[in-house]
Amino acid sequence: MKSALRRLPLLGWIVIAIILGIIFSFFAPDWFGRTAATFTGLFGNFLGFFVPVLIFALITPAIANLGEGAGKWFAQTAGLAYVSTILSGLLAWVISQTVYPWLLKGQSMVEAPDIEKGGLAPYFTVEMPAPMEVMAALLLAFTVGIAIANIGAKTLKAGANELRDVIMKVIQAFVIPLLPFYIFGVFLTMGMNGNLKFVLVAFAKVLILATIMTWVVLVLQYIVAGVVAGRNPFKALKNMLPAYFTALGTASSAATIPVTYKCTRKNGVSESVAGFVVPLCATVHLSGSMMKIGLFAFSIMFMTNSPLTPGAALGFIFLLGIMMVAAPGVPGGAIMAAVGLLETQLGFDKSQVALMIAAYVAIDSFGTACNVTGDGAIAMMINRFAKGELGGVKQEEAEQPASA
Repeated sequence: MKSALRRLPLLGWIVIAIILGIIFSFFAPDWFGRTAATFTGLFGNFLGFFVPVLIFALITPAIANLGEGAGKWFAQTAGLAYVSTILSGLLAWVISQTVYPWLLKGQSMVEAPDIEKGGLAPYFTVEMPAPMEVMAALLLAFTVGIAIANIGAKTLKAGANELRDVIMKVIQAFVIPLLPFYIFGVFLTMGMNGNLKFVLVAFAKVLILATIMTWVVLVLQYIVAGVVAGRNPFKALKNMLPAYFTALGTASSAATIPVTYKCTRKNGVSESVAGFVVPLCATVHLSGSMMKIGLFAFSIMFMTNSPLTPGAALGFIFLLGIMMVAAPGVPGGAIMAAVGLLETQLGFDKSQVALMIAAYVAIDSFGTACNVTGDGAIAMMINRFAKGELGGVKQEEAEQPASA
């Protein structure tokens, strides 16, 4: 029995954590829920502290090893991520115009509840301020990496590579083993808070549609990536499932980076490409969030009989693809970045914005799961374009490649 548990893959532990968290939420006493809330609060704060360090430690040596080609690969990766995000938004708009007239026929608006009401309070909290913001870490890593490459600083490059190895050890020995417990606590407290009930009642049809469409987006992404990389897209997508389910629990692209990186390596992506693309895409690739925000925003407009012109929809989608980068990797960050656009582009009032926030925060993880899983598809394409040799790390060094 013990040997079987040891051989259980990370995906198995995550699925068990989700199921147990939901089951326990029906009968667990308050003290148990508060204990879980205390652990999730502490571990979540640690992730908030650790993620900027992780991004800096992975991207700096990747860019330093790239040398003068770093700008080229940065532009290609960011460009692919933005195109993927925009196409997801356009698909959400087309689907809303096609499906909502019969899916939401006769359904009217509901009032948003206070999403903080009923929350389980932890026994204590420990503030763990991050040394820098996520975007600051990304910019600093890019700046320092370019400088190291241009002046040929061998000592600093070696130090950056050693820092990467240290951070990866922390991930393997501490972060990943505790992730299932964190995910268990997240689902337990969500269930005990009762805030999910509102969303399931008010937006059940849209929630189901959004979940289906995020998977449609993933299948399309991996079909394209499979054609470009010459690999089996469905086997590659299967290899990314641990990242998908981890993101369901963490609701954070940045917090899921360690698992996304590990899954991406299994798809035949070299170490340097994965170390460069995965942290970068965690901040700039938001196709799942775009799909979910678009479908929910357009559903509110439909239920209030508000006019939605093509110009307003396209302006909202293209601007949102940029605005969401300002709040990368954190739970609920995408919807907070979208608030201004909801008001200016779509004409949302305060009650409609509150409804969007309540709905999005309660089911944030589905969009995030699509985001991080799609990062693996972009990594496969960049790996093919670079021929798996970024920074001198060749294709054959990748782990367990998905066969064509």
